[in-house]
Amino acid sequence: MRRGRFETDVFVIGGGPAGLAAAIAARQEGFRVSVADCGAPAKEDSCGDVLMPSGVAALRKLGVGLGLNDGMPFRGLRFVERRVAAQADFPDGWGRGVRWATLHKLLIERAWRVGVEVNWGVRVRSGQAGELTADGSSVRGRWIIGADGKDSRVRNWAGLGADGKGEKRRALRRHYRVKPWSEHAEVHWSTECQMYVTPAGAKDVCVAALTPKDGLKFEEALARFPEVASRVAGADEGAMEETQTCATRSVRRVFHGNIALVGDASGGVDALTGDGLALALQHGVRLAPALRKNDLRGYQREHRKMMQRPLLMSRLLEMLSRRGWLRRRLVSALSANPAMFSRLLAAHAGTMNLPRLVLDYAPEFTWQVLTAHDASSPNEVNASRFDGR
Repeated sequence: MRRGRFETDVFVIGGGPAGLAAAIAARQEGFRVSVADCGAPAKEDSCGDVLMPSGVAALRKLGVGLGLNDGMPFRGLRFVERRVAAQADFPDGWGRGVRWATLHKLLIERAWRVGVEVNWGVRVRSGQAGELTADGSSVRGRWIIGADGKDSRVRNWAGLGADGKGEKRRALRRHYRVKPWSEHAEVHWSTECQMYVTPAGAKDVCVAALTPKDGLKFEEALARFPEVASRVAGADEGAMEETQTCATRSVRRVFHGNIALVGDASGGVDALTGDGLALALQHGVRLAPALRKNDLRGYQREHRKMMQRPLLMSRLLEMLSRRGWLRRRLVSALSANPAMFSRLLAAHAGTMNLPRLVLDYAPEFTWQVLTAHDASSPNEVNASRFDGR
């Protein structure tokens, strides 16, 4: 970073996937773009292994290609409660399990190829009258993009704040060297703890537990899910990684003046939705045309539309995590009616009209849920039990 004055068209604060995606997309629109991050590249994160189909599509728009050895594709989602399971395929495309460091490296390489200037180990500060400095250099940018995470300083500088802060939870994650046993990303449920399993390579499975309990250890969480524990027993394991994650959080406005927010700085969804990384990439893709048109209000509208379904799904999953009786009956009903699970996944992906789904199927399916067997019953037997099929 140069001393004195630093001038550019688009100045991005934060060099994670959200910031790099915004930088690449803006550069593809012809802007001069610089990124500043106080950390180092190739960082790990507890939620960086799940990339939904919309995120894979966003990478294609950014010109980022995923090679055969860059993670592992998965075809849909699988919900598991005890020995009862329900699964559905994505209506359009496949998701991807990919290590955070791998994705970060690919984004950095793409940013370098298109001409983005990326500065690591640089701290940006806001002074009087909103003047920005980067390691002592004055920053002059037509647009300032905040991509500095859920505790965004840029958001605070702009006076945008955050609404609807959800319950804080710990995310405990470990990779196992074992062949993936399912073509679906899996969500396993229990009281006060959920676990998601994502294929991340030909012999790489990511197992992550989400819990509000401060003292719960990863081994204790894994013991609550004997089906998963039996699959990874004896496999080589990576170091346990831990971070704190927030549940659903929204921001009323994602811009002020020439400042715009992307990624977790602009709001977040529960990690169980798997949407966080895909949304971070999509924000950058949608922001760039708004910068070209000089229309951040247009980005505000796009952002609100983008977040509607994930926020709805996030709140639904948070409710299910607290209400075991409803969750167990829902999983049983979806297991007995896989077509309904497919419709719900299509509505979440935006390929099926949600109001039409509610009008056409909600009454019948609500009755199915209320009359379904409790998945915790020892007498419950289902052909879709946890066998990877």
